[in-house]
Amino acid sequence: MGFERYLASVLIVIMLSFITSSQGYKFYVGGRDGWVVSPSENYNHWAERNRFQVNDTLFFKYKKGSDSVLLVTRVDYFSCDTKNPIQSLTEGDSLFTFDRSGPFFFITGNADNCKKGQKLIVVVMAVRHKPQQQPPSPSPSSAVTTAPVSPPTLPIPETNPPVESPKSSEAPSDAVEPAPPEHRSGSFKLVCSTWLVLGFGIWVSMALGLEN
Repeated sequence: MGFERYLASVLIVIMLSFITSSQGYKFYVGGRDGWVVSPSENYNHWAERNRFQVNDTLFFKYKKGSDSVLLVTRVDYFSCDTKNPIQSLTEGDSLFTFDRSGPFFFITGNADNCKKGQKLIVVVMAVRHKPQQQPPSPSPSSAVTTAPVSPPTLPIPETNPPVESPKSSEAPSDAVEPAPPEHRSGSFKLVCSTWLVLGFGIWVSMALGLEN
């Protein structure tokens, strides 16, 4: 129950704030003096101390038939011309609500009193709309698409081609053949000597046989 009461109170405050903001504020022109010829504070000085917005209301206090309030142009304001007002308030204790921003010029319906200072300029502040939040724009660094970086190519070391040994057919004709090993020549000499000894022995044997 406590939370429900708290929630209801919050909703009531929000609704009252909304109603107040939509209806505006009520200003009493001249304060206690009202709409008179010689107020205790100059009307324009009074207006400069306040801030007026759209939907705010001015309350002009005066008696019906004794005075009036005219909304006029800037030119008619300074000349106190009461002949062509934009709007006339004559019912006494009049209310005027601001429906736009900008300057508003008010004078009394009595031209002589207007020249004595019974007139008012009110400047209504412009309506400030809440700026709409826009999504953040992408930064230049994120907007640029970077190309994929290929890995660096490693240099391939140069290898010398294998040296082929020359074939026998391709060998030069003037190549020097290697000398035969010396043990072969010694063997040959030994064989020759053996045959010579055997031959000489056979010849001696034959000669002795013929003599006998």
